[in-house]
Parts: sequence; C-alpha cells; structure tokens
Amino acid sequence: MKRDFTKLLDISVKEGEYLLKRAHVLKRQRRAARARLPFAGKILAMIFEKASTRTRLSFEVGMRELGGHAIFLSPGETQIGRGEPVRDTARVLSRYVDVIMIRTYAQDVVEELAGWAAVPVINGLSDLYHPCQILADLFTIEEYKGDARKIKIAYVGDGNNVANSWLEASILFGLDFTIAVPAQYRPAEDLLEKAAENKRFHIVADPREAVKGADVVYTDVWVSMGQESEKKKRRRDFADYKIDERLLRQADRKAIVMHCLPAYRGEEISEDTFERYSDVIFTQAENRLHVQKALLEWLIKNS
Repeated sequence: MKRDFTKLLDISVKEGEYLLKRAHVLKRQRRAARARLPFAGKILAMIFEKASTRTRLSFEVGMRELGGHAIFLSPGETQIGRGEPVRDTARVLSRYVDVIMIRTYAQDVVEELAGWAAVPVINGLSDLYHPCQILADLFTIEEYKGDARKIKIAYVGDGNNVANSWLEASILFGLDFTIAVPAQYRPAEDLLEKAAENKRFHIVADPREAVKGADVVYTDVWVSMGQESEKKKRRRDFADYKIDERLLRQADRKAIVMHCLPAYRGEEISEDTFERYSDVIFTQAENRLHVQKALLEWLIKNS
C-alpha cells in the first residue's frame, strides 16, 4: 500500500518518532561523508505553484544525496498551468517518477493528487498545512532542547498553515503547546477542537500569556503569499504580536526562538532578536534537508 504525506496526521506517533530518529542518523552520515546512495535511479517530481527557496533546495539536494534525481515542474512549463485535470497529471507522473512533491495553494489539490497518484505524494506546502516544516522544527527542537514532549512551546502570530501543522503536531505528540493569535486570525477550527482534547494545549489572545515560561518561542510571517492586499491591515492587527527582547522576558531564560523563514525583521520579529537566535533559525532551514531525506526514504521504501 502506498503512503502519502499530505499533513502530519497522515502518520502515527511511532512513524513520526522513526522519521525524527532517522533524520538524526542521516545528518550524522552526511557530515561524516558516509551517506549511502539507496535510491540510485529513483526520481522525484517537484510541482511548484508557489515560489520557494528552502523547499526546492532541500528536496532537490536531498534526493541527489540519496542517489536519485529531482525534476522541477512549474505551471508555466507544464500542462498543469494550462488546465489539465489534477487526476490526469497524477496518473501521468505515476508512470514516470517514484515520488511526487507539490507546493501549491489549495489542500484539495494535494489530496486529489494523492488520491489519483500510484506513487507517494508529499505536501511541500499548501494554504492549509506545512507538515515538512514542522517535522524539521521538531527535529531542531530535539537538537537544542531534547524531547519536544517534555518542554513548553509557544507560537505567536497568524493562524496560518504553519500554525495548523503545529496544531497537528500537538495532537499527534501530545505537546505542551500554546498559541497566541488575534481572534479574527484563528487556525482551522476543526484542528482547534481536536487539539483541545489535550489538556496541555491552550489558545490565548495575549502573547505574554503564551510565552510565559516557554522553552521555545515560535513565529512566522504576518502576511503569507496571496495575502499581499491585506498587508496594511495585518500589520495593524498583529502589532502586539512581535517577538522581541521585551516579550522574551516572559519566557524561560534559556528559551530559544524559531522562525520558519522568510523573516520580515521589524514585523513579526525584531532585528536584534532574529540575529541573536539566527543559529537556531538557520539550523531549522538546514534541517529541512535531513528530515525530508528521511521522509523520502521512508515513503519510497514503504510504498
């Protein structure tokens, strides 16, 4: 039976733990130049309807380091952008490649692609979820803080796709997770209902309340791709949700700050705070590579 990764709740706790452990091994192997090439001849198709830096680089480099090959597909260069049905694209690609990654707008497109493809499908980002990012974030937390289930994590900002995937992580792993978000920007309500079954989950309006005693403070952009027309309003609505040194006084004194990038200094995070925690933030970006190699390996082996 083929496996897909369209959101975090597609996997079990044990599978999530395996992927994180495997990513640690792959990272050590890469540094020691001992990585094997288990996927010689395997091909990853990468469909991009949204622009990307980290997603494209991490998947393309990761596939090459595993011994395979990655093919970049943009709407302007394929029939996808000319109105070909997703189900037809899925069936054609399944005849050519071993795994498909898509970075797109609608989650429905990801799920339709997964439903029709005969090979594994990975959600590289949609408007609803960003599961690969959160796997890399959990991996990064393990490196800096140990088991994410034993610490307090606070998310401050927009209830966007990153927030939704953090909610899924809190559901999957039973995390001590608090999100601070303005009422009009709440994450997906169905996920909030599921998350609320975990007594360690909280949603608040006050960033100071969320960050109090936190070991990890996380933020993301206030204006995501496709929301440019809302920029002025969002900047006003999120003015009190900036991660800066003043807010961090509420957190644990050994807390780390995380950001999935790109970052808009002076908006969701101050310049000095970003630079103070830049090693953590850029390690997050690097860790997309290691986690996604583990994910590619696992999906191909188990499909």
